[in-house]
This record gives sequence, structure tokens and C-alpha cells, in this order.
Amino acid sequence: MADSGGIFDVAKLKSDLEALEEELSRPEFWENQERARKTIDNVNSIKSKVLPLEELERRLEDFFVLGEIAQHENDLASWAEVEKEFKAMEKALAEFELAMLLTGELDKKGAFVTIHCGAGGTESCDWADMLLRMYQRWCERSGYKTEMIDFAPGDEVGVRSAVFRVTGDYAYGKLNCERGVHRLVRISPFDAAKKRHTSFASVDVTPEVDEDVGVELNEADIKFETYRSGGKGGQNVNKVETAVRLIHEPTGIIVNCQVQRSQGKNREMAMNMLKAKLYQLEEDKKKTEMERQYGEKGDVAWGNQIRSYVFQPYQMVKDHRTGEKSGNVGEVMDGDLDPFIEAKLRGRKAGDGDGEEDV
Repeated sequence: MADSGGIFDVAKLKSDLEALEEELSRPEFWENQERARKTIDNVNSIKSKVLPLEELERRLEDFFVLGEIAQHENDLASWAEVEKEFKAMEKALAEFELAMLLTGELDKKGAFVTIHCGAGGTESCDWADMLLRMYQRWCERSGYKTEMIDFAPGDEVGVRSAVFRVTGDYAYGKLNCERGVHRLVRISPFDAAKKRHTSFASVDVTPEVDEDVGVELNEADIKFETYRSGGKGGQNVNKVETAVRLIHEPTGIIVNCQVQRSQGKNREMAMNMLKAKLYQLEEDKKKTEMERQYGEKGDVAWGNQIRSYVFQPYQMVKDHRTGEKSGNVGEVMDGDLDPFIEAKLRGRKAGDGDGEEDV
């Protein structure tokens, strides 16, 4: 396992780590704060790769010893222990491989997730609400913390738009795979004729960014508005204008925050979100990926979906980018999204036979 050059050069990483740690020990290290911060970030980044690999190597050595004991004892209990450890190591290796795919500058950061209903009124608002629950359940399963930032209910049911914050390692790197239009096909519970309806909702994901990320905000470019909060948020809700809306006029980007109890805190959170969106916009431009990223999301309508969720006449969830499928719609809607996220991270592409006709 020490020879992992296909993923990264372990020997070079260890050599770089030694050099950086030697630099950390120098008396003059903290004289340049910016350089010191970057050095510490590099050390942590290398350790996040090397230390898990070393732990896997230790577990592999212990596994061979466990196998030798099982051969010697040759009983069901010993072999059951070997099988249990093998499955645990297999899972740990898969998680390690996945972490190595998340090498973007901000992949390890938290994320802001925005869900908008598409055309379709009540149907689409209900679908957006279902997606909101699905992602919240995935976050719970993954050990992430969530915080609602903005919530606009539908006129009758569901959600017109919602923004929530996800805190935890690699939240952005994983959730960014979900960016795009999601399509639902089902027999409508709101249609007395029990006809099949198609609904759309969009999901956008931006990373949490540090104060020194390099995004310059000109106050003159930002239109600041306040309004009364419409959701949960304490005694001030619907009494004073604590909710905040920021409009970045050069780009047209709009962010809202209404869940904090004070206008100042809502403004601070909204500024962080705006900075995150502007950073992502600039990164897309630098990588000449603007058309690809927003092309994948596209209009919230037919033909632009990244994934379809079919409830009737049969059950199937299919990702049109990777070809990943699941016939267990209930589990997917309860947050079982890892197979879809992993397929996207591993660069799988839908085959020629993965057409639209089956969904």
C-alpha cells in the first residue's frame, strides 16, 4: 500500500512535510503572518493525505496477523472477525480514495445550499420541499450540521426557495456534485384526476470562504434592503425588519438571510454568502468552466435536468451525467445520496445506452 503513486507521490509528500515542519520550528517563522498561515495550511493538507494512508497500512498489517490467528484457531468466530475487519477496511479504503478525489482548493470547506422551485406552482413547491428534506437527511447521515439561512414558503404548500448552511469537512466538495436541475415524475397528490405530473427544482451550492479569500466587495455595488422575516426566528419575527437582502448590482446576484434574530447578524451572514458566490463566479471564469457549470444547471425546466426521480408508473432515480441508478426511491429521498455523489466524483459518464426514454 506504500506505493500509491497513482494517487499521489507518498515519498515526496513525506519529504515536503519534513521540510515544512522544520520551517515551523524556526524562531523567525511567525514574522511573516501570511507566509506562516500558508505554511500551516500546506502542513495540514499533506497530513490529511499521509496520516490516513499510514493508518490504513497499520490496519493492513494487523489484518494479516488476524488472518494468521484465524488460520491457527480455525473456528467460525475467528473467521467471522476476519470478515468483519475486511469489510471495515474495504469501507475505509473507499472513503480514503474518495477524499483523495476532493483536492480542490475549497473542497474541504462547508457549503451554502440553495434550492429553488421551478415552473409548476404548487407541484414544484412541494418538490422543492422534498429535496430540502432529502439533503437535510443526507447531512444527518453524513455527520454534518445544518443551519437554515433563508426560507420562503410556497403559497399553498412546500417551499419557493430555501438556503441552508452545511458545516463539516468536505461538505462543499461532495454537495457541489448535486448542483443542477432535479426532475420529479409522479401521480400528483394535488390533482383530483390523478394524472401524472412533472416538476422541477434547482439546487445550487457555494463554498464557505475565509475573510482573506481575496474577494473585494465595493459597498457602492451592493443594494441593501430589509424586510420582515417570514419564518422561525424569535420574538422579532414579523414585528421588525430583521431580514436582510443584498443585491450585487454588477452581477445581479441576490442573497437573503432572515433566520438570525438581529439585522446585524443577518447582514453579516448575507455578506459571507455574497462573497462565496462572487468567489465561485471568479473561479468559474478562471477555469473557463462558467458555461459548463451553469450549463449543467440551466433553466429549471425540461431538458436541463441532471437527475430524474420517477415515482410512477415505476420507481427509479437516475443521474443523467453518470448513469448511476437506484430503484429504491424511498431510500434516496431519505438521504441515500452517496452512490450518486461518488459516481460524479469518480468521473463516471453515462453510457450511450443511458437514454432519456427509461425515465
